[in-house]
Amino acid sequence: MTRFLDLIEPVLRFIPEVPKPQRKLDLKYRLLWTGLVLALYLIMCEIPLYGIPIRTGEYEQFLIYRIIFASKKGSLMDLGIGPIVTAGLIMQILAGSKLINVDLSKPRDRALFTGTQKFLAIIMTIFEATAFLIGGSYGRLDLLLSVFVITQLTIVGILVILLDELIQKGWGIGSGVSLFILAGVSQQILWLSFSPIGPVADGKSLGAIVAFFQTIISGEEILKVFLRYPYPDMVGFITMIIILLIAVYLEGMKIEIPIAHPKYGGLRAKIPLKFMYVSNIPIILTSALFANFYMFGQLIWQNFNFLNNNPWVNWFVMFNSTTTGLQPLPGCFVYYITSPRSLINVIHDPLHAVIYVIILVFFSTIFAKIWVEVSGMSAQAQAQQLVSAGLQIPGFRRSPVVIEQMLNRYIPPLTIMSGIMIGLLAGIADMLGAIGTGIGILLSVGIVYQYYQFLAREHIEEIYPGISKVLGRE
Repeated sequence: MTRFLDLIEPVLRFIPEVPKPQRKLDLKYRLLWTGLVLALYLIMCEIPLYGIPIRTGEYEQFLIYRIIFASKKGSLMDLGIGPIVTAGLIMQILAGSKLINVDLSKPRDRALFTGTQKFLAIIMTIFEATAFLIGGSYGRLDLLLSVFVITQLTIVGILVILLDELIQKGWGIGSGVSLFILAGVSQQILWLSFSPIGPVADGKSLGAIVAFFQTIISGEEILKVFLRYPYPDMVGFITMIIILLIAVYLEGMKIEIPIAHPKYGGLRAKIPLKFMYVSNIPIILTSALFANFYMFGQLIWQNFNFLNNNPWVNWFVMFNSTTTGLQPLPGCFVYYITSPRSLINVIHDPLHAVIYVIILVFFSTIFAKIWVEVSGMSAQAQAQQLVSAGLQIPGFRRSPVVIEQMLNRYIPPLTIMSGIMIGLLAGIADMLGAIGTGIGILLSVGIVYQYYQFLAREHIEEIYPGISKVLGRE
């Protein structure tokens, strides 16, 4: 029986592709390419879509999704990495549920899977651009301008996909997606903490720190600057610092598995299994799912339930149009997957906060299990990799089955616990209005930690070229 991936293979030949470098580049050249890609991303964030001016000085109600997807409203990066993340989400679900037959241990299947994901990302770029337009994100546009806006977003979306591929294929460091997320979160934390834009509705500047000192200088009641929803406040700033410290601490927690290399005289080392075993992937996929529910709900509401009087649609989405944007109404699904974003809102509707955290943790845990299975992080896959690298666990036979049984003591519990923990941290931080969002802070810490590990490993391999063979990397 012909597989889906085999059927789509002829189409993949026409998709633009970034070639791998002919040899491994020096670290300084990879840093240079990474810097150039980052600079291009930042430039595109400042270029407005033709005919759609960027609104400056406005605080966006649902900034959380833009931070996660490294997008900027009204700019060429309006879609950000949303199509890439959504395509990845769909492909992981299809692979995890066995709806598509793929063996990621085989190079050909892995290439087909990656190519199909890139093709799907291009399709999602066109779809999301059209959905933004139909959903009213750019107001009412004539036909010619509408086509031009979709064309701009599609071209830039394909460029972002290629930039991500360029980084991942060895020209840069890490991945383009991680780089863009880190840049977006860092920008927002600095902007929402120190922005002098204003005065906003409460008479202060937008930035939480600036507003804090303005309140002290004016002699006003200090509590006003701790709760100033929907604008950044000191509760959000303090929450950001606390979540940042907790995330850094959790990144350092690990279980160490001893290993030995018989070929090198029984050389011993330890493989760390992090407490945050699945890293931030589950929360990225969960956020992508929620964001697409929200975008889809906005599209349906604009066209079929504008007056909130359609009983067939009200269970899924109801909005209230305000001066700050569309706000989901209580009682619909979209409302309960939208973060309260403030301690005031949590006090006003604690049921919303509880349901939001439960849903977030549930999907985070589900995606953690799926990701471990499809990304080669399961006990079975890890055992096979150890044996293939010529490694073994002291006291155990050099057999994948035996090593798998030993790893099963740790990997499944770590998968569940890390999925729950990252969901809880992200949910609680978002409920308290953490600047940069809880998800954004967790992603940034994880990305910085990955860059640190990568740079440390590259430095060691440059000094001791043979170490990669010992570790089974070549």
